[in-house]
Amino acid sequence: MPGVDPALFRQLLGRFATGVTVVTTRDPGGRPIGMTASSVASVSLHPPLVLVSIDQANDMHPALRAAQRFVLNVLAADQEALSRRFAAEHPDRFDGVPYRDSKHGLPIIEGAVASIECEKQAEAPGGDHTVFFGLVTGGSVSDRPPLLYYRGGYTGLADR
Repeated sequence: MPGVDPALFRQLLGRFATGVTVVTTRDPGGRPIGMTASSVASVSLHPPLVLVSIDQANDMHPALRAAQRFVLNVLAADQEALSRRFAAEHPDRFDGVPYRDSKHGLPIIEGAVASIECEKQAEAPGGDHTVFFGLVTGGSVSDRPPLLYYRGGYTGLADR
């Protein structure tokens, strides 16, 4: 398939600052599972839809395919360590991480800028990823500053 090489692709998209989220759900065994995701976007206002793109090789992929609901936890500027933890290969990323359960029993990370609760609506292939669409059904917000990802590193609103 034609297109730019991966190094240029990363460089080009690295100039697009993104918020950092941890998408969470429960696996088929009921255990909390999460992964760091920056490929998140608003899709529609009517109905309120968002999307998240998940690598098919990630352990979150089969869990999200099986789940009916998920949460996008928008991380705060002081939660870089959480982002790194949920981005790493780790058998139990939630070990020692403060979280509470939503009314649907989904993990919501404490201290996040926002938690966006979603009901999965659809999924579509996207290269080596799957794009999951969620109807926003609830959530909460705070006034904390967000964690951002830019040019291959973490930053805040006033850092760069």
